[in-house]
Amino acid sequence: MRQSVTLFNPQQAHQVVAATVWPSVKALLMAGHRLVLEVRPETRSVAQNARLWAMLTEISDQVDWYGQRLSPGEWKDVFSAAMKRTKVVPGLDGGFVVCGQSTSRMTKAEMNEMQTLMEQFAAERGVTFRERIDPETGEVLA
Repeated sequence: MRQSVTLFNPQQAHQVVAATVWPSVKALLMAGHRLVLEVRPETRSVAQNARLWAMLTEISDQVDWYGQRLSPGEWKDVFSAAMKRTKVVPGLDGGFVVCGQSTSRMTKAEMNEMQTLMEQFAAERGVTFRERIDPETGEVLA
């Protein structure tokens, strides 16, 4: 059993923990289970993910990168590696591997930072985003 709860403020968090989380935790502990409690910042939203892939697709369609067209997924690797100043290591069978960060594990703030980096990159290269997507709701804006 896995339980995930989004906490917004101290009052709401106290209510949720006292009314929902604690009874479940107590019952499992009483039954002899060992548990792991993880508290972490909220990861990127569905809306941020939709906006990310729309932006990556536009950049992929419009930017020639050193004589190559990169896929949206390859652009994701380029931007996440640039944001984290990651390292490049030799691959097992030749070539190189970029040690980047999974965007699915990024916090909302990190995803905002990456999308700002993408906007700056796109502006410098004349990329036109045909659809503007609201980063909060994921809705296409007029």
